[in-house]
Amino acid sequence: MAHLVLTVVGDDRPGLVNALAEQVSAAGGNWERSELAELAGAFAGIVLVSIDDDREADLVTALEGLDGMLRVTVHGGHVASVTEPVERAMEVTVLGNDRPGIVRDVTAAIAAHALSIDTFRSRTLDAPMAGGTLFEATVAFRVPAGGDAAPVTAALEELAGEIQVDLTVA
Repeated sequence: MAHLVLTVVGDDRPGLVNALAEQVSAAGGNWERSELAELAGAFAGIVLVSIDDDREADLVTALEGLDGMLRVTVHGGHVASVTEPVERAMEVTVLGNDRPGIVRDVTAAIAAHALSIDTFRSRTLDAPMAGGTLFEATVAFRVPAGGDAAPVTAALEELAGEIQVDLTVA
């Protein structure tokens, strides 16, 4: 069984997800997981698809037919086996006044501890009572089995004070 990660991008319009799902289904693929969003008029995302090895080429060919509607890039994926060591999942929520560099600073604190980010979701929103714009992000990452989460937690808490944001680590 092949696991493929599809990255997709195109101008937002009705029917994009369905067009992609039709091609995956027609080739015999199984849509397992996705993160899709409209951002500033563009539609973009990632999709994890599993498919029988002998049908992988059929799916890739079918996805090429979406050109002009969606640009799809196919990447080989890896699904963790049950024998791999269990990792500790952590999640950080950041909320503060929007300013350039918040994403850089938070991700640098995580990367400095050689940890891999699983998901990063962010948005800006109006701060109606105070005026201005708020930045909010949720970052999920894993600490290896037997690893110590305290150093990265301390680094993130120190950073929160430096850049004046509220930070919650779970």
